[in-house]
Amino acid sequence: MQDIFDKIKDNRGPLGKHAKESHGYFTFPKLEGDIDRKMTFRGKEVLVWSINNYLGLANHPEVRQVDAEASARWGMAYPMGARMMSGQTSLHEQLEENLAEFMQKEDAFLLNYGYQGCQSAIEALVDRNDVIVYDSESHACMVDGVRLHQGKRFVFKHNDMESFEKQLVRAKNWTENTGGGILVVTEGVFGMAGDQGRLKEIVSFKEQYKFRLFVDDAHGFGTIGENGRGAGDAQGVQDQIDVYFGTFAKAMATIGAFVAGDESIIEYLRYNMRSQTFAKSLPMPIVAGAIKRLEMIQNSSEHKDNLWRIAKALQSGLTEAGFDIGVTNSAVTPVFLKGTLGEATNITMDLRENYNIFCSIVVYPVVPKDVIMLRLIPTAIHKMEDVEYTIESFKAMKVKLEAGEYEANEIVDWR
Repeated sequence: MQDIFDKIKDNRGPLGKHAKESHGYFTFPKLEGDIDRKMTFRGKEVLVWSINNYLGLANHPEVRQVDAEASARWGMAYPMGARMMSGQTSLHEQLEENLAEFMQKEDAFLLNYGYQGCQSAIEALVDRNDVIVYDSESHACMVDGVRLHQGKRFVFKHNDMESFEKQLVRAKNWTENTGGGILVVTEGVFGMAGDQGRLKEIVSFKEQYKFRLFVDDAHGFGTIGENGRGAGDAQGVQDQIDVYFGTFAKAMATIGAFVAGDESIIEYLRYNMRSQTFAKSLPMPIVAGAIKRLEMIQNSSEHKDNLWRIAKALQSGLTEAGFDIGVTNSAVTPVFLKGTLGEATNITMDLRENYNIFCSIVVYPVVPKDVIMLRLIPTAIHKMEDVEYTIESFKAMKVKLEAGEYEANEIVDWR
């Protein structure tokens, strides 16, 4: 018999094993100052490409004013209790009505958090007789929702329709014995590689296999489709998405999330999502702020247009400079390089210390062992000069990488 704490000490996990060397720099870094295109990292100004403030609303003066007025009026305590018991307000209901109308769905249910909400919604929709079929690159919150499922689950290769249909066949055969149904789970925009889920092709299988479709569109909501209505709208299949999940943490730059769909399904989720039934209601300033943010997304294309002006310039510039940005068709901009974990840390330090560029670095196990991915998130508040400077800096970095100047076998201890 082993003490579970001894086991934890012996196995810190694929990322945790590097905590001693990386904490505070590569992991859990502190970006300080106003949320903007440039912030402070360890006492110096850096150009930031790593926060999901897509539309630049985090520090927009109109948004800040609503946030401040709501905080002054209600504070952060009201309403107290879970919504089902004592935490319901007219503003919560108004936000849900606005979201449902915007997403062209019958109803919407406001959720406290994106990760928790997505996980809980998936779990609530299925029982042990049902089968979940999900994309292999689904976000961790979706995977955890699938893991909570007590029935069968089949995974298909990322955006591979041949693999998808193969798993649908398995699911259909299984449910014929159990009497259950099939829930397909995928993303509108995959947050790492930036490619959209192949929703139009997926829904073409609905008639034959009789499944329901759950789409997590965290990175699509507010950034693509008409007025930012998301990936389903962009692909012309919004009406075929049975449960649409969106988060406020990206385009709306705040806390919270929602699910939208047919009234009967949303009513079911409202009464059966344990993460919401037993959790305190969202504070009023967050709800009032979300109403304002949604209004700005609906009524002004300026922010989305600025985002795409920067994103297109960044992506085309990187491609012209010979960088591999994969198959992104969203604002998410990955840059794929060949290299080791040690080289990845040296690249990161060089970019931050010598070029004053702060972007996210992604390594194994998220990507294969010989791959380094730098992920850039353009926003509406970036400027063309930021794009030009970053591309030139990346070109200089690539020359160093190919010359072997970043070679290292282990993670670099930044301290």
